[in-house]
Amino acid sequence: MSTVDPITLSVVRGVLETTQREMTLALERTARSSVFNLAHDYSNALFNHLPEMIMQGQDIPIHLGSLIPAMKCVAAYFGDDIHPGDVILHNDPAYMGSHLIDTCMYKPVFYKGELVFWTVCKGHLTDIGGPVPAGYNPDAKEIYAEGLRIPPIKVFEKGVKRYDVVNLLLTNMRARRDQEGDFNAQLGAVQVGERNLIALLDKYGLETVRGCIDELMHMADRHLRSLIREIPDGTYTGTATVEDAGHGFGDLDITAEVTIRDDSCHIKIDSPPQIPYFINSYEGNSYSGVYLGVMMFAQLPPPYNEGLYRCVSVDMGPKGTICNALEPAPHANCTTTPMETLTDAVRLAFEQAAPDRVSASWGHANGCNIAGWDTRHDEEYVTMVLASIISGAGATPQQDGWHACGPECCFGALTSGDVELLEYSYPIVIHRYSLMTDSGGAGMHRGGSGTCWEVEPIDKPMTFITFGEGRRLPAAGAAGAQSKLVDRKVGRIHITREGSVEELKTNFVTTINPGERAANMNPGGGGYGDPFKRPVDKVVWDIKNGLVSLEGAREDYGVVVADPQTLEIDGEATKALRGGGAVAAE
Repeated sequence: MSTVDPITLSVVRGVLETTQREMTLALERTARSSVFNLAHDYSNALFNHLPEMIMQGQDIPIHLGSLIPAMKCVAAYFGDDIHPGDVILHNDPAYMGSHLIDTCMYKPVFYKGELVFWTVCKGHLTDIGGPVPAGYNPDAKEIYAEGLRIPPIKVFEKGVKRYDVVNLLLTNMRARRDQEGDFNAQLGAVQVGERNLIALLDKYGLETVRGCIDELMHMADRHLRSLIREIPDGTYTGTATVEDAGHGFGDLDITAEVTIRDDSCHIKIDSPPQIPYFINSYEGNSYSGVYLGVMMFAQLPPPYNEGLYRCVSVDMGPKGTICNALEPAPHANCTTTPMETLTDAVRLAFEQAAPDRVSASWGHANGCNIAGWDTRHDEEYVTMVLASIISGAGATPQQDGWHACGPECCFGALTSGDVELLEYSYPIVIHRYSLMTDSGGAGMHRGGSGTCWEVEPIDKPMTFITFGEGRRLPAAGAAGAQSKLVDRKVGRIHITREGSVEELKTNFVTTINPGERAANMNPGGGGYGDPFKRPVDKVVWDIKNGLVSLEGAREDYGVVVADPQTLEIDGEATKALRGGGAVAAE
């Protein structure tokens, strides 16, 4: 039973949540790259002195799960050598990081000489060095071919900036001006967090604040335990497939075994041996995939903190496997592939345990990065195009999936940014950014639609790098959802040269010249329930709005349109489909 005054608890909780949001706003408004200031590919969190995550933002799941073991690893690395004014930088997956391109900044917060908090900011830099711009090298056979590894290192020591260290890091990165601007934005974010936390302690005192934090942790723990307690004890299994996207090793299955005992849950992961291709996931990153699968099942309200996972234990399987990789395994693609497949495996296991709670899979990331020379500013440019991985969300037992909301690894926290701002930032023309007809998985509730992003360089050749999967296997549905037009539910990449269009299924690095175009088409989300139980008027509405084609309505939903001009439904076909009287739709 809590002894904390509920009013004080509410106020302290509000300050913690506001602190996290202020960190986010500071980052967004001061960052230089489009990955930060348009796409919001970053996450902020607060930790106590232990260190436990006491508040996470509603940010990027691929960041947040791995922050929990990474923060502990960084704190243990320095031990007692942590002082006021220190700022630590880190990205190395061997030290529980996610992938090299996600670089994390940690600031210890001291109060009256005692370490009491950590403010943490993780962000996806637009480049991390290495042979391929933007950090995704589909030809890498080991981690050394993917970029600059940063084990825990102090970039500020007792308040003094280590210019030599920062210069060393930035010198190894392309588009240095963007990286330096984003570093400074991250620094501003952790400093804003420190300022607000000290003000909170000044007002309420350390003992009261700690009591409130303890109660928020217990609250999150109680939420998940009460939900798990409703599931019958037993062991449930889910398997999902990492599709062969050009690595030549064939499809790879990941299996999650979820064991429920009273109010606790143990998750065991079984994955194939690691391979010399950039889809291996080190342990820290894999925690993100497991935790996201848990949350897709749980769908709990805030608070979101480490207390949620007190009742969850995880066994990632033996070292040297796809989901528990060992050095020097290449890994750059791991935050999408296999993380999303790992999430699906956990989600599918929970679907066996509690079928009424679990939603369908979201579309997997099928994206691109671009790089080249910007003659307007006479400098190199490089960026991850987050707009190119915006897929559809999975449907739920209650509603259709959201359009243009994915991919699954980011779970709605990622944004595409205005097309005009991307064209202003880089020497490109975006010819198309739209929803894809028939991309949403069929179901009683339809999956959200994926997007098409088509680009052309203006006056200089552009390096075009692809990553991800979802080009052959569609997003998994739930509760019996099935799609017939599978080729329209998956991702595709089209290169248009001299009037001919080539479709590519693999991950690759190529050059796109002015006058040529590259189009990245994303998968939609999975559907929920029997498509033939979807109301006819909803199918007609989807047709009218370009979400479903006439062929898609007929093949996926059994709905035949007699007169496409008026979209009246063929009564006989509808009668046969529904087993009742004819249905008309206006």
